[in-house]
Amino acid sequence: GYADGRNDLAGDETSRLSPYLHFGCLSPLQLAEAAGPGEFTRQLAWRDFYHQVTAAFPAITTRDYRPGRVRWRDDREAFDAWREGRTGVPIVDAGMRQLQQEGWMHNRARMIVASLLCKQLHIDWRLGARHFMDLLTDGDVANNYGNWQWSAGTGNDTRPGRVLSPLRQATRFDAGGDYVRRYVPELDGLDGVAIRRPWTLPESKRRGYPAPIIDI
Repeated sequence: GYADGRNDLAGDETSRLSPYLHFGCLSPLQLAEAAGPGEFTRQLAWRDFYHQVTAAFPAITTRDYRPGRVRWRDDREAFDAWREGRTGVPIVDAGMRQLQQEGWMHNRARMIVASLLCKQLHIDWRLGARHFMDLLTDGDVANNYGNWQWSAGTGNDTRPGRVLSPLRQATRFDAGGDYVRRYVPELDGLDGVAIRRPWTLPESKRRGYPAPIIDI
């Protein structure tokens, strides 16, 4: 069921084997042989791909793989709101709070929070990548920085202008709002529609949850 369930944020149907791969407790070949062809092995191949990229481009942690695409802005207040899970965008804040609480974040959430930081707040991907490395139990240099550059549009991506809409992502991958409820208790009394747009509700129903820091 991995192929069907791996993007279900609330379902928690990923393997959670990334820390064991990172620390060498398991080898990707061992897992690929056990899993056989399919989506799980395809994801293992992405991990190896980024290790090959890093071998060819050791500056992946500090320099754009494809430079000149983006200009970043300095906004410490917005970065702190993102880092602390109080952007006012529930699906993003749920991911950032999962990272704080567990030292791990669902892969789909990683893509969503990185897209918001880089593509909507226009804050340098290096800041986000370093924050991840500070907290992730699976903080692998090649995969973390390679994926951050992919999200920022500076890395290995044929669609560098891609922006993941947090509302559309929440509708597709957390339709009932269960992932948000798990990590954003201020909103746990809201239904699946309201929990995606809490800024439309009276403040009394948001229980202190902030307004969004982006136009949404």
